[in-house]
Amino acid sequence: MPIFEIKLPKSVHKALGIPPRSPKRAQLRVLKKLMRRARYTAFGQQNKFDQILQSKHPAKFFQQTVPAYNYNKIYKDWWHLSLEGQPDICWPGKIKFFALSSGTSEAASKYIPITNDLLRGNKVIMIKQLISLFNYQDVPLASIGKGWLTLGGSTDLQQGPGYYAGDLSGITAKKAPFWFQPFYKPGKKIAKERDWNKKLKEIVEKAPEWDIGFIVGVPAWIQMCIEMVIERYKLNNIHEMWPNLAFFVHGGVSFEPYKHGFEKLLGKPLAYVETYLASEGFLAWQDKQNATGMRLSYNQHIFFEFVPFDEKNFDSNGEMIENPEALLIHEVEEGKDYALLISTSAGAWRYLIGDTVKFINKETAEIVITGRTKHFLSLVGEHLSVDNMNKAIQLVSEEMNISIPEFGVAGEPMGSFFGHHWFVASADEVDAVLLARAIDEKLKELNDDYAVERNSALKSIRVTVLKEDTFMSFMESKGKVGGQHKFPRVLKGKMLEDWNQFILNH
Repeated sequence: MPIFEIKLPKSVHKALGIPPRSPKRAQLRVLKKLMRRARYTAFGQQNKFDQILQSKHPAKFFQQTVPAYNYNKIYKDWWHLSLEGQPDICWPGKIKFFALSSGTSEAASKYIPITNDLLRGNKVIMIKQLISLFNYQDVPLASIGKGWLTLGGSTDLQQGPGYYAGDLSGITAKKAPFWFQPFYKPGKKIAKERDWNKKLKEIVEKAPEWDIGFIVGVPAWIQMCIEMVIERYKLNNIHEMWPNLAFFVHGGVSFEPYKHGFEKLLGKPLAYVETYLASEGFLAWQDKQNATGMRLSYNQHIFFEFVPFDEKNFDSNGEMIENPEALLIHEVEEGKDYALLISTSAGAWRYLIGDTVKFINKETAEIVITGRTKHFLSLVGEHLSVDNMNKAIQLVSEEMNISIPEFGVAGEPMGSFFGHHWFVASADEVDAVLLARAIDEKLKELNDDYAVERNSALKSIRVTVLKEDTFMSFMESKGKVGGQHKFPRVLKGKMLEDWNQFILNH
């Protein structure tokens, strides 16, 4: 049980007249708090926040009054004014920091507003997660007081007219409290480095000087860094360099496809801690050891809505309709895919973040990330999610004893029918035909729609095995190098054209 989070039985709550903790009640409190702070902004005035706050059912009135936004719409209507330096647009005051986010499928950078209120809320969730680590079993807690190696964006932020912009990880590190500096690695100087390859080389050179207990970052880049350290110092595993390494805090993508290859680099087990920290805020966190999912940050600084991810609310390209059905936290069902709309303490309002989630425990608001609204593959009704893909790769990797650190899938026409083309990274000897067959069989077990369509219009599954360097080099060619960027699991449109041309020339 996490420290400071004592749960009383419902009968005791009732006897004492104390309402039990409720995600529904907590979310209503968060929404009211956000609207009170923003009611005098241009957005709050136009969308009648004062009237909403005085209504009998403010959450429902909020949904009826405020439109749902994707990035392009909210930027065009509102956020560009904040970027131009105008105060009190969607959040009180002037926005001085913007997180640059491009996702995995768009070339142009998105400017996501970052406020002190948002960072403060993020820090509260970080502290809650840190406290929960004291309840982990068979993990040396002394490692928490060792070095924290964070592979994130540069703290050398881009300066615009009246604002700074960069990765959220870079902004967070730059504004980290003074007491954290002795723990923080790679340190201020290396953290400012914008050249990702140069940053990695400098980390490798400094590695023997550090006693690392924590590593934090996206799995692919953490794995690459550890491999470089092992190669540089001729180690058998990373624990020969860092014997106190005990925790790996990861997020951004599912860790399962990486796990088999990653654990070959270790001398002893690590505790894996999952987070859901996006540019828009700290959305969820793993609050107990070996948990399947993460608890939504429903009682702090983010108001959540859940749009059923189906043909009624999204078109075939993953674009949300203008007025989607949006459920509140107490209205969702376990086991169904939902796209997230969030309202935050940085002036995001009913904002489509682009991720899809599934509730595995509604009472505790525990979720798993299942993919992206634009990263589902459904050419003929197979409804293949990133969650399905990750699980299949994990199972096949374990069965065949191979490491697959990266992969992407593209749909391809086959006359009147269709097929799936998998691009897989592996340094092991792999028979592409056998791998395709194994992936296919696992997906049939995991996804009933896929199994049906494999006997109908989905005629072919093929695999191309490539070196991991090919994937990393492609990301570098797109200007997407570093801890924030992930290779797209579903390849479509211009990204697929560029990828095909890239591997043709390499």
